[in-house]
Amino acid sequence: MSRAPQATSSPDQRSEKRPLHVVHLIKGLGPGGAERLIVNQLETGDPTIEYTVLRLLAHKHHLVPEVEATGASSLLIGGGRTWPLALHKRLRNLSPDVIHAHSPVLAVAARLLVRASGLSMTVVTTEHNRWPRHHPLTRLANKFTAPLDSRRIAVSQDVLESMSPNLKSTTSVLDHGVPVEQLAAQRSRRAEFRARLLGDRQGTTTLIGIVANFRPEKAYDVFFAAAASALATRDNLHFLVIGQGPGEADFRQMVSDAGLGAQIEVLGYRDDATNVMSAFDIFTLSSRHEGKPVSLMEAFALGIPVVATKAGGIPEAVTDGHDGLLVEIDDHLGLANAWIELADDPAKRERMAQAAGESASGFDAAVATRSIESLYRDAVSALDAGA
Repeated sequence: MSRAPQATSSPDQRSEKRPLHVVHLIKGLGPGGAERLIVNQLETGDPTIEYTVLRLLAHKHHLVPEVEATGASSLLIGGGRTWPLALHKRLRNLSPDVIHAHSPVLAVAARLLVRASGLSMTVVTTEHNRWPRHHPLTRLANKFTAPLDSRRIAVSQDVLESMSPNLKSTTSVLDHGVPVEQLAAQRSRRAEFRARLLGDRQGTTTLIGIVANFRPEKAYDVFFAAAASALATRDNLHFLVIGQGPGEADFRQMVSDAGLGAQIEVLGYRDDATNVMSAFDIFTLSSRHEGKPVSLMEAFALGIPVVATKAGGIPEAVTDGHDGLLVEIDDHLGLANAWIELADDPAKRERMAQAAGESASGFDAAVATRSIESLYRDAVSALDAGA
């Protein structure tokens, strides 16, 4: 469990075997992939490392209780429009050894503040998204300040390839992870969760689930078109939708207008999402853009075959025909046909479920956390050596 941060900054003090202090910088603690990866890291982290999570947006607080349950501190940057000044004050007061930024805007600010103020801190950044998705000014600022990083991580090879060419050779691709053992243990409760969700229909229904926030890149328009197409030919399919965001109301209205409310059930945000996922027969994503989805890693750990588009880092995780089926981006008929293929062939679905569970070993949060914490220590040692 993490302890309260201790203010210190000099290399001499660092050598006195005090705990390393790491500050995670993130826009918010909503139910997104990057946020979930931070929680997974904190839950599997070295107990001698002190962690603090600094967030910019007050209204994105869904995961604050989970962060604090690990013993880490969760703080708002504050400052409103003058948040860079507030961030500078926070960093001076906390005096961490490592600043780990998970947003390009916050990363730019952290790099410049450390350089301008002469703070004895290393900056580590994680690139969670493809660079073309960022605002042009954000991309430009990120490009010219990124060389100030001590270490840099990309969540997928696809994200790495989208970055500025001069940064690729100094960026490591790291498969972040989920609590594989904990999730695998939930497989034994599959029948229980299916009974809760489906009642008497559990024996004849193929349950297809999506876990994604309602943002344009998740392509819920494609998901809906695919679901409507599949339901037109099969009456034994049921869809569960877990997610929240600005497009949720419009999606609910679309489902209602089509008269499909009984077949496409929108659950919204669920803090027990993995319990619900345990009941899925098929996990699906209709994305147009992705880094490497945390929900997909969770599906593997739960032993659920995946049907998804070839967006971003998804093809790096899913082996088509082995632990899932991949279709082209924006191909709603391809999604529908893949769902039907697995729904009509329980034996194939079971083989893929077994393979999915085996594939999960490549996404173990404990392994990923050890790699990240080793990177922190290397970065701090390099800073001390150059001091």
